[in-house]
Amino acid sequence: MGCYGQQTIETPHLDALASRGMRFTQFYSGSAVCAPARCALLTGLHMGHAYIRGNDEWGDRGDVWNYAKGAQDPNLEGQRPLPANTLTLGKVLQQAGYTTACVGKWGLGAPLSEGKPNAQGFDFFFGYNCQRQAHNLYPPFQWKNEEKVALDNAIVAPGTKLAAGADSLLEASYAAFQGKEYAPDVQLKEALGFIRQQASQGPFFLYFASPLPHVALQARGPWVAHYRQKLGPEPPYLGQQGYLPNRTPMATYAAMISMLDEQVGAIVEALKKSGIDKNTLLVFTSDNGPSYAGGVDPERFRSAGPFPAEYGQGKGFLYEGGIRVPMIAAWPGKIKAATVNDTPAALWDVMPTFCSVAGVSAPPGLDGTSLRPALVGKKKIPQRPYLYWEFPEYGGQQAVRKGPWKALRLDMQKGNRTTMLFNLDEDIREQTDVAAKYPHIVRELEAIMDAEHRQAEIPRFRIKALDDGR
Repeated sequence: MGCYGQQTIETPHLDALASRGMRFTQFYSGSAVCAPARCALLTGLHMGHAYIRGNDEWGDRGDVWNYAKGAQDPNLEGQRPLPANTLTLGKVLQQAGYTTACVGKWGLGAPLSEGKPNAQGFDFFFGYNCQRQAHNLYPPFQWKNEEKVALDNAIVAPGTKLAAGADSLLEASYAAFQGKEYAPDVQLKEALGFIRQQASQGPFFLYFASPLPHVALQARGPWVAHYRQKLGPEPPYLGQQGYLPNRTPMATYAAMISMLDEQVGAIVEALKKSGIDKNTLLVFTSDNGPSYAGGVDPERFRSAGPFPAEYGQGKGFLYEGGIRVPMIAAWPGKIKAATVNDTPAALWDVMPTFCSVAGVSAPPGLDGTSLRPALVGKKKIPQRPYLYWEFPEYGGQQAVRKGPWKALRLDMQKGNRTTMLFNLDEDIREQTDVAAKYPHIVRELEAIMDAEHRQAEIPRFRIKALDDGR
């Protein structure tokens, strides 16, 4: 985004939000991919303690990767569910008298499971329940609470290729991948309706989980034309990696981010028109670093800022490029305008922060720390000794951040326990492993890795190097 140094993609509404509030420079996701990051957000637990620690498609139900079957059979939709007794942020705020809504993408429990949004603390839900269905932004339906709402789009499965003999350089060859009803537009309409409805009825919490700019690369309207002109000619993306083809992938990716920016602007405007903008805390952040898949080129736009973001260091990996994300908080009259906070913090801090803002006690046993004191300028965030991550996918990984030091382990599903060490003050791109030079620091951070890991309840989320023999 522009407020983080972006030079090409235009994000005026987010930049304005940062100018009116606080921009965090060392904020981290809860994980390197969607579902576990959202679990950290909604439970206040890091990945050593969380129930959902990866993207589990719950494949023992059947042919879950068949997009068309999943679109017709809710038994094949959705991801591994949060247990019924999970204490989520939505439930805590409901108990505090808030009306709650989730609009966008869920990914924490299938439509017929105990993990569905309406069973996990949200009075209203609209959007994609299933992350696989979200691989097409012109889907045949969305969920509204526990009912399917049909959209005027044909079923086009991710992985569909151009028609045989089609000219890949002609825009007309890509018409099949552009439907009539764009899910992010429909989701925004529902979110704005919720704000208008609740504005005069009491406190509310809206978790707006827009799928933008998640692949497949699909956008509509003037932003695509704008970036085609701005970026100039480019080769098409033909749908490798199981995603949908796109004639101008870079222009479309940029357009999707600017469209997300416009959504933020629309939400801010709705709060103002409803007369509640000065009594609303608005937080913007991300669930992981930039993708490398589906036609995206993260290096083209320096999407991770100073960090490498190609495969191996971006999304899916616990390097900084995969987990360090934007975070902006704006609250007129409470958060001082145009402030910058460089204290390390993470998604599991959101639960205790919002509890504090709502005036209720945070549940016991959380890994997070309330950021409210720092937001309102009373004092710095209480210094927690470290931040911890683990991730069973992409080979199995662990990471610890303590001060300038970052410890990282890879390939743990092969039994690897070798620890790399980076000094982020001197090596922000994590290019030089200094473990041999500072063995005492390595031992200290390895002890944290051992202490913070609790064996996952779901066998799929266990890590061979940590859990074999336990």
